[in-house]
Amino acid sequence: MRVASATQISERHARIREEVGSAVTAVVATKYVPLEDLGVLAEAGVEVVGENRAQDLEHKHAAYGNRFRWPFIGHLQSNKVKVVNRLCELVHSVSSDSAARRVEIPALLEVNLSGEESKSGVLPEEIGVYVERYPLIRGLMTMPPLADDPELSRPYFSRLRDLATEYRLADLSMGTSQDYRVAAEEGATLVRIGAALFAP
Repeated sequence: MRVASATQISERHARIREEVGSAVTAVVATKYVPLEDLGVLAEAGVEVVGENRAQDLEHKHAAYGNRFRWPFIGHLQSNKVKVVNRLCELVHSVSSDSAARRVEIPALLEVNLSGEESKSGVLPEEIGVYVERYPLIRGLMTMPPLADDPELSRPYFSRLRDLATEYRLADLSMGTSQDYRVAAEEGATLVRIGAALFAP
């Protein structure tokens, strides 16, 4: 995917950050951004980029290193945790006991609130066990069902916020390009932005 110009991305990034407020971190999702286009993000002033695949993370980090902060936002496979531990500051997507056991950096627990079999994540009733067992878990993440109307995501975001409050967890990763405004209104501390930033 080719990305917009540095000027366009900079303007969009500033607008999104203004919309969500200073307490929310806008994580720029770079799954579909080729290595050669990361320089455009750097030029645009982007500071936090989230990768979905450990292999891509290694290649991009080797090229850009400390130019960005690197949370991991994709499905975390147990055999890829070493790479993530070494290169990332935060994992958004712990969803299994085997991965949680291996994580050595702060992490968010992915919660499946929709009941969709195609989505990863623990069940709400399992959160307590993970929080008690793994002290590096400091928040929750969820992905609501894909919908054209952002308001349809609100009940899922509200539910995740209530669960975070119940378990005294500080961080909430929820909301993507189509529903990040609603997520921020419901208490997100991290939103994941891709298409809203990159489209030429």
